[in-house]
Parts: sequence; C-alpha cells; structure tokens
Amino acid sequence: MNLKISNLAKRFEKGWILRDVTFEAIENEVTGIFAPNGAGKTTLLRILAGTEKSNGGALFRNSEDVSKFPPEKRGFFVPGLKKTFFGSGKIIEFSNANEQIAAFEEAVENATEVLLLDDTFCLIDRGKREELFAKLRIAAKEKHLAVVFATNSFEDIFAACDRVAVLLKGEIQQFGTPREVYEFPVNSGVAQVTGRNNLIVARRLSKSTAEIPEFQTLIGDHRVFTNKTEKNTLGSLTQNVCLAIRPEYISISFGASFPEDNLLKATIADIKFQGATTLIMLDASGLKLEALVLRLVGLKVGDECMVGLPPDRIQILKN
Repeated sequence: MNLKISNLAKRFEKGWILRDVTFEAIENEVTGIFAPNGAGKTTLLRILAGTEKSNGGALFRNSEDVSKFPPEKRGFFVPGLKKTFFGSGKIIEFSNANEQIAAFEEAVENATEVLLLDDTFCLIDRGKREELFAKLRIAAKEKHLAVVFATNSFEDIFAACDRVAVLLKGEIQQFGTPREVYEFPVNSGVAQVTGRNNLIVARRLSKSTAEIPEFQTLIGDHRVFTNKTEKNTLGSLTQNVCLAIRPEYISISFGASFPEDNLLKATIADIKFQGATTLIMLDASGLKLEALVLRLVGLKVGDECMVGLPPDRIQILKN
C-alpha cells in the first residue's frame, strides 16, 4: 500500500506552515520526515492522520483520495505524535520511555497498511532506540507497511529510514536516500540541518566554461577550486554562492603539502573530544572551519597547520 501526498498546505493565523508538500511513502519502507523543531512535522502528520484539516492538497492511499475521510476510515495507525497518541479521537500522554515503548510495540502489532510515527523514540535511550529501529524496519517489510517517521534527529534518520524528505520553510526541500541527502544537499539550508557542515560564502572568479571552477572566499580571501559542475549551479560572477564541505573531509597536516587540495594556512582555535571522534575548530585568516578526526595526535590549541579542502568534496550550493 502506497501513500502519496500531493501539494498539501496548511495556514495558521501567522502564515503558511506547510506549502505544496509533496512526497510518496511506499510499502515495505520507512520514509523519514526530517525537520528542526517547529518546522511543521507534527502538523503534517496530524493532517495525514485526519486529526487536522489542511488548506489544500490531496492524500492518496494507492489511487484513492482519502483526504476527506475521517481518521477511523483511513486505515492508518498513529502512535506517538510527540508525547500523545491520536487514534479514533483517543489521546494519551507519555510520561516515560516505558510508555513510549509500549505504544510502539502496539503500533507494530496492530498496524496493517500505514504507520505514522512522530518523534516516537524521543524518551528512549540510544541502545534501545537502535533495537526498536531494527524492529521497525523488519515490520515494514514483513507486514508490507508504508511507515512515515518524523524526527529532528538525522542520526535517527540514518538508523531507521530508507528515504527521507527534508522539510524546511514549509516545503519539502529535498527527497532521497539519507546518504544522498547528506552527501549531496541541494541548498545551504539542507546542508546546515543535516549534520555539521562548513558553509563558506564565496564568489566565482573563473569563467563558466572553465574546466576547474575557481572561487574566492568572502572571509579570508582564499582561492578555492572545485570540481567541474553544471553552469546553473555556478552562479554569476557578481553573485555569492555557498561552498559546503563536511568536517570529516577536511585534512590537517604539518609537513608535506598537496596544493591540489586547496591548502589553507590555519590556527587551531579549539579542540572538542567527542569519544570516537575529535572536532577541531580552525581559524584560517578569519574563516572559521571545523575538521573531524578519528584520533587526536600531537594537536593542541594555538598550533599552526595546513588545512586541505579536497575539490571533489566541495559542494556548490544555492543560499
């Protein structure tokens, strides 16, 4: 059973919270709705569940439009909208993880077509969450469920979801696999909310036909090269663009240099130990960067180093 959401919209007194929301959740998969707090995730799930009216759009169960159906006729099981359970008008407050786990177990047992989950695991510790995510993915395949899981944690999206829709400014900004969205965000907004990212404002120096595009950063005046890309993503010579590179792709060196990796001279501004990884805060002539390393070897605050930004790891994004 597939669930197709087409151009859903919702307006409150202060303005539109959802506009032209379109995506599809298919059976056997867990589809994530990822957004920061207050971006409209719960409102969207309430509309899908039938407990909130929309201001336009349609909702299809396979080819049947169920937008006007009452909640009890939609065939959706809806536990855990935030800390509440909406189903046939019943509301239950979750006060602890055990209640949340019990609601999830009930959902997996009773859901037959569509399962809607809103931050259902927010009170549960990480180890138990991973166990429940595995159970959810198995249930989706064994019971042929179309699961929609809304959360503000991209780590949970990685753990639970086959595909993800990123909801920002009331619209679905990007839809794809979690890996596609993480590695190839379509704009600076998606790049910023889906995990740590170095977003660098720059302006193009080279011609649009250049084999290797060259940019100059607005802060630090660094020359940075990227891989060749489509003309429509380059921006004009008078237009600022956003260069994005994840911290794990930035290299730090003190000896041999590789100019093709956009070497910048920097100072280590701070070091944050995070267990399996360490986050290095860098200052390259005023340009603030973050690098993620597996082991901290011989680095200390105040050290000067060379920072490499591999061209093939830099995304050119629209602001």
